[in-house]
Amino acid sequence: MSLTWPWALTALLAFPLLLGYRWWTRRRRRRQAVRLSSVALVRAALPGRTAWRRRIPLWLFAIGLVVLGTGAARPQASVLVPSNSSSILLAIDVSASMCSTDIPPNRLTAAQEAARDFIDAQPKGARIGIVAFSGIAALLVAPTNDKDALRAAIDGLRTARGTAIGLGILSAIDAIAEINPDVAATGVDLPPGAAGAGGEYEPDTIVVLTDGANTQGVDPETAAEQAAARHLRVYTIGFGTTNPAPAVCTPDQIGGDAAFGGPPGQGRGFGGGGGVGNRNRELDEDALTQVATITGGEYFQAKDADELTEVLIDLPSSITLQREDLELTSWFALTGALLLLTALTLAHWWTRPTLVRPRPS
Repeated sequence: MSLTWPWALTALLAFPLLLGYRWWTRRRRRRQAVRLSSVALVRAALPGRTAWRRRIPLWLFAIGLVVLGTGAARPQASVLVPSNSSSILLAIDVSASMCSTDIPPNRLTAAQEAARDFIDAQPKGARIGIVAFSGIAALLVAPTNDKDALRAAIDGLRTARGTAIGLGILSAIDAIAEINPDVAATGVDLPPGAAGAGGEYEPDTIVVLTDGANTQGVDPETAAEQAAARHLRVYTIGFGTTNPAPAVCTPDQIGGDAAFGGPPGQGRGFGGGGGVGNRNRELDEDALTQVATITGGEYFQAKDADELTEVLIDLPSSITLQREDLELTSWFALTGALLLLTALTLAHWWTRPTLVRPRPS
C-alpha cells in the first residue's frame, strides 16, 4: 500500500493528544474530589459501569481517529483489475492432423466452434487477433473488436502441412508489437537484462491451441523466451485424445501449403475429404507446459469440444488483468466514521442515568 499525501499522517497525532487529554482530566477530577460521609450514597448515585465498558468507547474512538487520519493520506493499493486496453492473440494450429476424427466431426471443426463461442462470449470492445500456423504462420486478423471479421477468419481456416508452434508464437508477438508500443517486434534487439518473465506483465496475451508437436521452424521454447523477454504471457492448450482415428477433412477445410485461405482442394496428399494416413498426431505436452512456464502462463488440456470451449471462455477472467493503483480513501473514511459513531453511541448508552429504586424496608 502507498500513500498519495503522506504528510497527512500528522493527523494521527490526535490519538496521543486524546490520551493526554484523558489523563489530564482524570487527574484534575482527583484534585477536585469532594469528600462525602457515605460511600454507599456515591455507589448508589453512579451508574454501574465495569472497567471494560469504560475502555471500549475510548479505544473505538481512538482507533476511528487513526483510521480517519490514515484515510486523509489517501492510501492506494496495487490490485489486479480488468484491463480495457488488452488484446488476446489466438494462435490456432491448422496442420493436417487437425482433421483427425477422434473428436467428431474432426478436431478443426470442434476448434472452430469453440473459437466462435469464445468470440461471442467476449464483452463489447474486447480485442482479439487470429494467427493460424501449420508449417508457416500468418496473422489472419489483427487485434480488433469486429466480431464479424473474427468469425469470418475462423470459418475460413484451411489446413496445410507441418506444425510450426514457435512461428505461431513469434507471429503473435509481432502482431502485439504493432498495437503496443511497449512491446518490441521479434527482430529488435532488446537491451541487456530485459529477458525473463519477472516483473509486470503486458496486458496483451497469447493463447496457443495445438494438437501436435513442433515439426519445423523455430523451437517453441526459443519463441517462449522471446515472449518472456517482452513480458508477454503465453497460455497453451493441448487439444485431442490419444485414441487412434482417421483424419478426414471436409472439402472446405483443405488448403494449399502456401496460404491458409487458399482455394479448397489444393492440399497435397489429402484431397477430396480423404484421410491423412498415419501422420504423427502425438501431443507434445512437455513442450507446451515449458512454453507456459517460461512466460508465466499456464497449460491446459482439452480432450473434447466441451472442454476446449470451457477453457477458452474461462481464460479471459485470468489473462486480461493488469495491476493498477486503487485509492482506498473512501473505505478508510467510512470505516473511521463507523468506529467513531459506535464509540459515541456506546459511551452515551452506558453512561445514561439510571433510576435508583429504594429498597423496601
